[in-house]
Formats: sequence, structure tokens, C-alpha cells
Amino acid sequence: MIGFYNYTVILTYVSLLISTVGIFLAPTSPLAALLCLLTSGVCDMFDGKIARTRKQSTEAEKRFGIQIDSLCDVICFGVLPAAIGVSLAPTHPAAKAAVWVVCALFVLCGLIRLAYFNVTEETRQATETGRRTHYMGVPITTSAVVFPMVFAVAEFLGSPGGVLSPLTPWLYPAFLVITGVAFILPIRIKKPYGARLVIMGGIGLLEFGLMVFLMAR
Repeated sequence: MIGFYNYTVILTYVSLLISTVGIFLAPTSPLAALLCLLTSGVCDMFDGKIARTRKQSTEAEKRFGIQIDSLCDVICFGVLPAAIGVSLAPTHPAAKAAVWVVCALFVLCGLIRLAYFNVTEETRQATETGRRTHYMGVPITTSAVVFPMVFAVAEFLGSPGGVLSPLTPWLYPAFLVITGVAFILPIRIKKPYGARLVIMGGIGLLEFGLMVFLMAR
């Protein structure tokens, strides 16, 4: 079979499979899809660390890892949040069509951001050693933190007694616009390490608990 098969890509593939299930679940259970998004985010936090433990990787394997990670990110943090957005769209035909356009453009922005990252990362690895310290543009993986939080806030503010809040179909697409634009703006973002990663992990756990609570009520 073509491709490279070793332990460094397993978690990336697991993340993709989870997000694919989330896409399937989105039309009937956006909460379950958001849980899949969160889980893929957790996988993404560790797949790079696992990949760096393999010191004997060839140049081709390293390049494959960069490409496969970005291709999976398009699905996990681009298509899945958009699929959730479509499932939450208002029922009015004009509003629904507007949300579909927003979701499509969100995926496009994520794709552009990842393609740009691939080009710059390959150039950086050819001229530098060590880890990347900054990103240009907000990383697409922030979707795993942003959209579960947006959904939870909208639900608690707009519908304390149940799902689905009338606020959610409007707030969620608004953040799709904000986040999509942030992907392609030339903003210099420091890559999180150490304490920042711990904080992000804590936020993810909090959001996971909120999603479970919303599903249970």
C-alpha cells in the first residue's frame, strides 16, 4: 500500500475517524458532534509530540507527516465545525442559505490557512532546526476550543431549561465568520507550550463537561 505506516500517524488517523463520525452525527445530534470536535482537539494536542519521538524518520516521512496532519485538520477543524453550523442554521430559507455560505467560506479559509502553513513549515524546516515558535494567522485547531464554548454559552444564556436555544443559530455562525477571518489574517500568534498547553487542556476538559451536562438535561 502507498503511504507511510508507523506509530507517529496513528493518533492523527484516530482524530480524523472521530471527526468523520461527528460529521455524520451533526444533522441529528450537534452536541455529540461537538464532543467529537473536542476529542479531535485533544488528539491534535499530542500527535505532534508523538511524531517527534521518532528520531529516525526520513525526509519523506517528515513531509508526509506535515501533509497528512494538515489534510486531517481540514476535516476535523474545518468541515466538522461547518457541518455543525449547517445543522444549527435557522429555519428561514434566506437565513439558512446565508449560514450555508458562511460555512462554505469558513472551510475555504481553513484550507487556505493550512496550505500556507504547509508551505512555510517546509521552508522553515529546510533552513532552521528546532520547533516552530510562532504561527502566522490563528491556527485552525482553535475550532476545537472556540465552537464548543460558543455553543455552551449560547445555550446557557438563551435557554437555561433545554436545548436548543434560539440564540445558538445566530451566535454560532457569527463566530464562524470571526474565526474564519482570523485564520487568514496576518496575525503573529505565539505557539503554546508548557503552561499554555495545560491551560488549554483545562479549558477543553471544562467544555467537555459542559457538553455532557447539556446532553444530560
